[in-house]
Amino acid sequence: MDAAAFDYPALLERVARDVAPLTGSGTPAEYIPALASVDPRQFGMAVADLDGNVFGVGDWQVPFSTQSITKVFTLALALAQGGDSLWERVGREPSGNPFNSLVQLEYENGVPRNPFINAGALVVTDRLQTLTGDASSELLDFLRQESGNPDLGFDAEVAASEQENGHRNAAVAHFMASYGNIDNPVPALLEHYFWQCSIEMSCADLARAGRFLARHGLRADGSRLLTRSEAKQINAVMLTCGTYDAAGEFAYRVGLPGKSGVGGGIVAVVPGQCTLAVWSPGLDAQGNSVAGVAALDRFTTLTGLSVF
Repeated sequence: MDAAAFDYPALLERVARDVAPLTGSGTPAEYIPALASVDPRQFGMAVADLDGNVFGVGDWQVPFSTQSITKVFTLALALAQGGDSLWERVGREPSGNPFNSLVQLEYENGVPRNPFINAGALVVTDRLQTLTGDASSELLDFLRQESGNPDLGFDAEVAASEQENGHRNAAVAHFMASYGNIDNPVPALLEHYFWQCSIEMSCADLARAGRFLARHGLRADGSRLLTRSEAKQINAVMLTCGTYDAAGEFAYRVGLPGKSGVGGGIVAVVPGQCTLAVWSPGLDAQGNSVAGVAALDRFTTLTGLSVF
C-alpha cells in the first residue's frame, strides 16, 4: 500500500498507546555512565515521508544520544566518496557475536564481519578519515544538512564517557591495525569514533536524515549521494546486521532494514515510501530498545509496510 494513504498522526498515536505498557521496560546502557541515568520511561516516534514531511508522537522532538545509529551514515559517506573498495576491508555478514567482540577478528585475520559491529564501524570511520581528513565533522555536517537542523551537535559528556570506558574499542582497533586494516593512528581514529557516537538527534531529525535510503540514494536537495544499487546494499546490510546479534528477530518482527543504538534509538527504512525513527532508552539483553522494537513491529503490522 502507498504510504501516502495513511493518517500518520492517528497511526502513531495508536502505536504509542499499544506499546505504552512496555515503556520503562529494559535497562539504559549502564556501561556508558552518561547514558545510565537517562529516564527509561521516555518514548518518541516519528515518520518522514519522501517529501520531508514529518509526523511524530510522544518525545519525538527530544534529542538523545544516537550512538551506533550513526554508523549507517558514516558507511554511506565512505561508500559515496570511496567506492566499493571499502568491502575489501569489512564484510557484509551477520556476526552472531556481541557488537564489541574480538573473537572473530583473530580467526578472520583482522577483517570485521560487517560495518555495524564496533570493529567494522572503526574500519569505516578509518576509511572516511583517510578520505576527508576529519571524519566526525564530515558526518555532523551531513546530518545537519539532511535533517534540516543546523543545531545538531556532539555531546561532550557522552564522548568523554566513552573515551574513559573505551578500552575494548581501543583493543579492537589496535588488533586490526596489527593486521594492516587500519590506516590512521589509533588514538586519532578512536577520538573521531567516540565523537561520532556522541551526536545527539531527535526522532524527527533521524527520520529526516535517513530519507536518502528510502529515496534510493537521493539526498534532501535532490542530488545523488549513492547509486540505487549502493542504497540497496546499505538497506540489505541494515536488515541482516543492523540490530546487533538480534537481527534475525528484528527482521522476523519488523520486516524492515533498521539500525539501533544503545542510546535507545532505532532508525528504519521503507524503501520508496518513508523513514521511521523511534526512541525509548530501556534496552533488552542484545542492546535494542524494548519499546522501540515493539513500536516498529506494531507499525508494520498495522500498515503492512514491509520489505516482505
